[in-house]
Amino acid sequence: MSIYMDHNATTPVDPQVLDAMIPYMSRHFGNPSSVHGPGQRARRALDRAREQVAGLINAQPEEIVFTSGGTEADNQAILGTWQTGRHRGRHLLISSIEHPAVLEPARALERAGARVTWLEVDSTGIVDPARARASMGDGTLLLSVMAANNDVGTVQPVMALARAAAEKGVLFHCDAVQAAGRLPLDVKALGVDLLTISSHKIYGPKGAGALFVRSGLELPPLILGGHHESNRRAGTENVPAIVGFGEACQLAARRLSSDAARLKTLRERFESGLRRICPDFVVNGLAAERLPGTINVSFPSIDSEALLMALDMNGVAASAGSACTAGSREPSHVLAAMGVPVELARASVRFSLGRENTREQVDEVLEVLSVVLPRLLAANGLA
Repeated sequence: MSIYMDHNATTPVDPQVLDAMIPYMSRHFGNPSSVHGPGQRARRALDRAREQVAGLINAQPEEIVFTSGGTEADNQAILGTWQTGRHRGRHLLISSIEHPAVLEPARALERAGARVTWLEVDSTGIVDPARARASMGDGTLLLSVMAANNDVGTVQPVMALARAAAEKGVLFHCDAVQAAGRLPLDVKALGVDLLTISSHKIYGPKGAGALFVRSGLELPPLILGGHHESNRRAGTENVPAIVGFGEACQLAARRLSSDAARLKTLRERFESGLRRICPDFVVNGLAAERLPGTINVSFPSIDSEALLMALDMNGVAASAGSACTAGSREPSHVLAAMGVPVELARASVRFSLGRENTREQVDEVLEVLSVVLPRLLAANGLA
């Protein structure tokens, strides 16, 4: 048995995406900056992918800057805003549950003299737009709040947050890496200035991402060199990965409603099954709107690492949270910000469902849990 339930960490490449990429890894190898035929063929593929990515979020193609992934896009949004705006103010507002790709550049700027306000969240992981608005002042440059959290799946009130920022003349950045392909995203309706998405979270290849930069907003390049990406990101574009990214966005747009409905049904089936085999389990973020396929649960008196090892030995892949913090012995900073007690945070496991998961697989994982949970409790002398 091999069941993958860690789609928030990464997704498999869709076969249709792979088919679109293969020609650009073999016979169509031109540099898109070259003026000859092979180069222009690559340029046309790049242009088409830019249109496909823009289509997923209702942006204009020229508002899309291709990057190496979500981390680079987040860094460019945070560091670029600081570079262009620090003469106007030195204040940043960052939610306390952001991905490290946002937290770390903000911390670096804090060490360099920026004033950072770390916005608190409630017990479900929600940022209050009124609190965010009250924290803004004349010197506030940027508000950054993710669309949906990678650990617990909580969906933020992005439109209200963007409106609050606009009323104060503050730029709004949204890390939508987990939301893209799982929730409808319309940058015009949401009112965001900057938005990040990543290929490998939506069944595309690793090594490609994008930063939406609202038309008229000047943002300096993070990587210096040539004049690629309209002088916004130097370096020859990764054409095969970007082609795959574009195809993945087009597929995601087409399948968004059906995928979301099916994953929510599977998530509810899983949670219902857990109630039968472990009545005292806790769903973190339960009271908030969540991503359709994300379930973060705490099993009291059970260490998450021991449970993950037991699951892995039985062919089930899950996680304790963000893959970018794997190896840390500290409980999830997201759960800590939500006020989850340390003992429950250390007992939390994230199951994130995807396209290839089935009802039968959900039932198989529940069967595995019905065996391993009592064993782990017995090992702790609690059974």
